[in-house]
Amino acid sequence: MPLVIAMDGPSGSGKSSASKGVARALGLRYLDTGAMYRAMTWWMLNEGVPVEDAAAVAARAAEPVIESGTDPDGPTITVGGADVSAPIRTRGVTNAVSAVSSVPEVRARLVELQREIIGAGGIVVEGRDIGTVVAPDAAVKVYLTASEEARAARRARELAADPGASVTVTQAEQARRDRLDSTRKASPLARAGDAVEIDSTELSLDEVIEAVVRLAKERD
Repeated sequence: MPLVIAMDGPSGSGKSSASKGVARALGLRYLDTGAMYRAMTWWMLNEGVPVEDAAAVAARAAEPVIESGTDPDGPTITVGGADVSAPIRTRGVTNAVSAVSSVPEVRARLVELQREIIGAGGIVVEGRDIGTVVAPDAAVKVYLTASEEARAARRARELAADPGASVTVTQAEQARRDRLDSTRKASPLARAGDAVEIDSTELSLDEVIEAVVRLAKERD
């Protein structure tokens, strides 16, 4: 069976960098499922859909054409053929994505797309419900976490161009998102029962990658 590595965890835990590094080390593809939810959110905002209105979001969830590239050296995300890799990372999208991703019709649509991509061969998949919902049979499941302070500092660095994205503000926004993602009815953020938890607070990126690669080789 093709190797599937599920990398779950909250925002700022280092999932993206670690997942891409693991994919490169093992010669696997890479999928950022969070980018797909961000792309859906960006489209809703761009279309003027009130994202806090679940019925309005559900009614249009089938419309956007979202495509994800799986090259860990150059992952892509497009909506209707347009590259949205930059606009989906803005604070506006970040603060709206939990509302959009909690809509069951959105999750059903994107989980179907994610499973199609996973089915094409060996891959590292990062997200919040990979080991529990999207790929529960994944050979390797990792739940990557870190302290709230470390996660907020990392996220603030990513948003350095935004003058309003201080560590304090980012931590408050992140805590709100964690709460929403963990308590939603549809596929909440949760650690799979058979996932290995890795706390990246005091670890370097290389150390996290090495730990996951070691797990994959042990399961091989």
